[in-house]
Amino acid sequence: MSRLLRRDSAPPVPARELTVRSADGARIHVEVHGRDGAPAVVLAHGWTCSTRFWDAQIRDLAADHRVVVYDQRGHGGSPAVAPGGCSTGALADDLEAVLAATLEPGEKAVLGGHSMGGMTIMAAARRAGLREHAAAVLLCSTGSSRLPAESVVVPMRAGAVRTRMTRGILVASAPLGPVTPITRRVLKYATMGAGSAPERVDTCARIVHACPRKARAAWGRVLADLDLDAGVRELRVPTAVIAGTADRLTPIGHARAIAAALPDGLGLTELTGLGHMTPVEAPEAVTAKLRELVAAYLPAGADADAKTDSSAGTGTAEKEEVA
Repeated sequence: MSRLLRRDSAPPVPARELTVRSADGARIHVEVHGRDGAPAVVLAHGWTCSTRFWDAQIRDLAADHRVVVYDQRGHGGSPAVAPGGCSTGALADDLEAVLAATLEPGEKAVLGGHSMGGMTIMAAARRAGLREHAAAVLLCSTGSSRLPAESVVVPMRAGAVRTRMTRGILVASAPLGPVTPITRRVLKYATMGAGSAPERVDTCARIVHACPRKARAAWGRVLADLDLDAGVRELRVPTAVIAGTADRLTPIGHARAIAAALPDGLGLTELTGLGHMTPVEAPEAVTAKLRELVAAYLPAGADADAKTDSSAGTGTAEKEEVA
């Protein structure tokens, strides 16, 4: 097991914390890790997760990169929004706001998105902010449409009944309760590969169970009706895809279809036997792919001598609010 995912590991301490205002006034919690001026990587987490989902990537990359992570609205440190405030347009608005607040005008970054974070990037494909700042993209374990129909979380034959049951799971607002051996087994079955280490299952369970149930249900309704196929075709930056072959939430067929439809695709990396939570299940593989993209598309990122300053990863973060 990677020491980066030990249950007793303290979360990385950011160099800076920001509150960014999105287009509709929603407040987005943002963390910046690493050294100012280092090559930038911006990471968007998925449904029911938080910035903590990227801890392994932050610990590795912040040694020689500037890593920006943020909580999707209603998750983690980003407050819930009014009814109607959850949509694919809002995902794109929030990403644009984060890019504008953390990068200099014209500055390029590698963008990574897991699950709903990947959908965020697809939703923003036509946006000026993404085209200004994205040098390359990594889509992890995500889909662009037909999620209830193609998910295999419900163990039964494909058809209308399974689709309705899957939709019901997505939009459910019932509390998940505490993390217990039973809830860990359920989460592992739904989201992770059979061989996932217990510590990594526990990490995911604690992150998912911390998500407020109203936010989980609101975003589940968005995912249930998702249609971002056009966004895939408009994502005109070099884009790599990575996914587990045992993913039940967004089965590997989604990744294959996305990789085939991308205008500037860099291929699909299939992780045999892994499930949906690839940044936690296979942190080394996801981090290596991000480093590969930085080295190829942000030439300064190839400088292995870049070092963090004393504020990166230790001490107390500076906090500010960006309108």
